[in-house]
Amino acid sequence: MRFQNRQVAGQELGLRLMEWASEGELPHAVVLALPRGGVPVAVEVARALRAPLDVLVARKIGIPGRPETGVGAIVGDDPPLFDRRALEMLGLDEDRLAQDVARERHELKRREQLYRGDRPMPDIKNRNVIVVDDGLATGATARAALRHLRSLEPARLILAVPVCAPETAAGMRSEGDDIVCLQQPPDFGAVGLWYEDFEQVSDDEVIKALNEHRATTPDA
Repeated sequence: MRFQNRQVAGQELGLRLMEWASEGELPHAVVLALPRGGVPVAVEVARALRAPLDVLVARKIGIPGRPETGVGAIVGDDPPLFDRRALEMLGLDEDRLAQDVARERHELKRREQLYRGDRPMPDIKNRNVIVVDDGLATGATARAALRHLRSLEPARLILAVPVCAPETAAGMRSEGDDIVCLQQPPDFGAVGLWYEDFEQVSDDEVIKALNEHRATTPDA
């Protein structure tokens, strides 16, 4: 079943997570969206949980000439996290991808400054952290995000997405404490295939969503 749009997908995801919250499983939760596509989904999740919302910028490292095909990702100042098997199969190495990494690092910093300004990343130590994206294909950016966050010592690390490739979901279970995925279609193909409306999310939409949520939800 396809989702109407990211907002509807986020509402359904929020309902699933509210079941955990009602059982006392998610006290002091904070929701972190992977921008840009994860933000509209995360807004609905954070609204359902009455939790603070922020972003964690992660950038995919793609194949030269085919940037949509990810072989790695970066978060913050962490070194790139590569899919070693994919690199070997494609005959690539880190040196050949150095320029791509530098370009994505520059874009990552631009987005961090644009979305957050001088506001620091929320302190997640000993908190329940819910990482939200609009879907998982290879899971490269989500994996890098979870490993980065794990080093910051959250109490519990949860990955929540509306749809994901089954094999990716299975591989992600070792990266977080829990994974919540509403749909794992065997004929996955690509994330966008499972949305009726999958328009690109703009920087302005990300900033507006963050500001509006911050104005109505205290940092709990």
